[in-house]
Amino acid sequence: MDHDVERLATDLHSAAIHLLRKVREVDSELGITPARLSALSVVALGGPRTVSELAKAEQVAGPTMSRIVAALEAAGLAVRRPHPQDGRAMVVHATEKGRSVMERGRARRVGVLAARLERLPDDDRRTLEQAVRLLRSLVTRNDDSS
Repeated sequence: MDHDVERLATDLHSAAIHLLRKVREVDSELGITPARLSALSVVALGGPRTVSELAKAEQVAGPTMSRIVAALEAAGLAVRRPHPQDGRAMVVHATEKGRSVMERGRARRVGVLAARLERLPDDDRRTLEQAVRLLRSLVTRNDDSS
């Protein structure tokens, strides 16, 4: 691998981690753990999922996701309902309260980013817009190398 490409990948990885940590600081005000909020976001934004589909999406073990879903249910943020095609399976849905909590968290995180972006010069913001487009194309590109 080209040394410059590896360094860029390392810098991007580090920046992404630090950016997520910074914007997630406001999540503690929601009274929900990051793992629960992330799982809730998957079903609130992406639609109902089985526990195994949710575990795969969140890259955790099935039993771990079962505990997360149980906690979301206990808090009134999610509910399990029978699968429409497979009556043996259950599907996790976000409740109205769950969607509200998830949206409040999203709005706070976006607010943190927007406040920082407003302080940037216009040229830097335009550069970031281009970078975001490139990043999206990187993560949506279908190829054999992960």
